[in-house]
Amino acid sequence: MQKPIRKAVFPVAGLGTRFLPATKAIPKEMLPVVDRPLIQYAVDEAREAGIEQMIFVTGRGKGAIEDHFDIAFELEKTMADRGRDISVLEATRLGPGNCAYVRQQEPMGLGHAIWCARDIVGDEPFAIFLPDEFMHGSPGCMKQMVDAYTQVGGNLISVLEVPREQVSSYGVIAPGKANGALTEVTGLVEKPPVADAPSNLIISGRYILQPEVMRVLEGQEKGAGGEIQLTDAMATMIGKQPFHAVTFDGTRYDCGSKAGYIQANLAVAMGRPDMADAVRAFAIDLLK
Repeated sequence: MQKPIRKAVFPVAGLGTRFLPATKAIPKEMLPVVDRPLIQYAVDEAREAGIEQMIFVTGRGKGAIEDHFDIAFELEKTMADRGRDISVLEATRLGPGNCAYVRQQEPMGLGHAIWCARDIVGDEPFAIFLPDEFMHGSPGCMKQMVDAYTQVGGNLISVLEVPREQVSSYGVIAPGKANGALTEVTGLVEKPPVADAPSNLIISGRYILQPEVMRVLEGQEKGAGGEIQLTDAMATMIGKQPFHAVTFDGTRYDCGSKAGYIQANLAVAMGRPDMADAVRAFAIDLLK
């Protein structure tokens, strides 16, 4: 029997400098893909996977995220008084028992951001979502991972295959035995030179980790980029606990880049019955 995955950590303390000036006053996680912010898609994906508590690791200027998941009494009352449907806001409500917020006071890397949530995570396995990795598919990426976790337990990461020349921008796995979408992980390296990369399977922003990773991060030294890297901490756990990768059956859009963000908007819009025809016609006309 595996302990269920009840908690998820969302590291959302980054400055979003690649999207300036749009992110000067708005967290990048609040940038909308059509009509939902990126962070809402990630939370919805977590809920689909059965996760109950959302832990947001925030920083200065991130109050909009907390406001988004609060009850907007004045807005809801005004809409109700005018006969407007307020059900569109249901997914944005996270009660006190379903969310927690903790500050990362220094920009010391993803590993450090996860470590900041250690007291709330406690002694339980937990999920990690990088919201700007927009995972588009059904069932969602984390649901696919939780289903795999019930089979093999231990630690899991989502991976995708990319052209080899792109591997130096990502964490990369050294693959072992494969069984369908599951691949044994025998090693991990963060942003390797192309010539040294053990594969072209990159870590794609979703994780299920055992609580022991927090104790590893406690003494983790700085790695690539002068930051405390989660990949380095996970690498030390390989061989001590089961470690697998799940190849996501869906499409990933890198919404940390401007091109990827536009692609995500187009993909979602084209799948929406209320706007697909108009967007398709516009795209065809634009390409002409």
